[in-house]
Amino acid sequence: MENGAVSSLSVFFPCYNEQENIERVVKSTIDVLESLKIDYEIIIVDDGSEDNTGQIADKLAAENNRIKAVHHNPNLGYGSALQSGFKNAIKEYVFYTDGDGQFDIKELPLLFKYTPQYDIVTGFRINRQDNIVRKINAFCWTTLANFLFGMKIKDMDCAFKLYKRSIFDNIKMKSTGALINTEIFARAKNKGYKIYQLGVHHYPRTAGEQTGAKLSVILRAFKELFALYKQIKNDN
Repeated sequence: MENGAVSSLSVFFPCYNEQENIERVVKSTIDVLESLKIDYEIIIVDDGSEDNTGQIADKLAAENNRIKAVHHNPNLGYGSALQSGFKNAIKEYVFYTDGDGQFDIKELPLLFKYTPQYDIVTGFRINRQDNIVRKINAFCWTTLANFLFGMKIKDMDCAFKLYKRSIFDNIKMKSTGALINTEIFARAKNKGYKIYQLGVHHYPRTAGEQTGAKLSVILRAFKELFALYKQIKNDN
């Protein structure tokens, strides 16, 4: 397979109550990364799970020295889980996807060929497999965020993203919740980093439950969005 400029890669999975998915997702990822013959590590970020996700993460880490388990206790939120993944990553590039198995890790190499020209390569979901409420929320959120920050991101929260790890030396993230992806894009744009978008397939969740559509999560994210807008406006 063609790796583009990627020879060293950290892959991490933010997880909350994914005991039925995470082992399968990690093992599929190992198969893909081994076939690519690149230097890699895998980080499982257990964000205060109430099931056996943390124990499974520890078991996988004990079995393979390329795997690390990071634990939050209690649950700190999706943004905090992403921040832990980025902080613990040590390779030249860092990729994350959710631990729910709704993306096909075999599509990861599609992102590699754009790394010579771009700092962030982000997926957008082809035929998004979510209910209508989540789709409407996502459309409204993305439209508003693009308007506020002058961006043209197609799928703000698509959990299939590849970054040059070095950009996080210059981007200081504050969000601990659902705002995190918007914050990274907005701060990256403000710093002049280049972003490429490409379509990736999205599959129905086969186990576990989604948590991001809770009203409290959504309201908090909108409140933080306007605070972020003021911060970045003041930075310019």
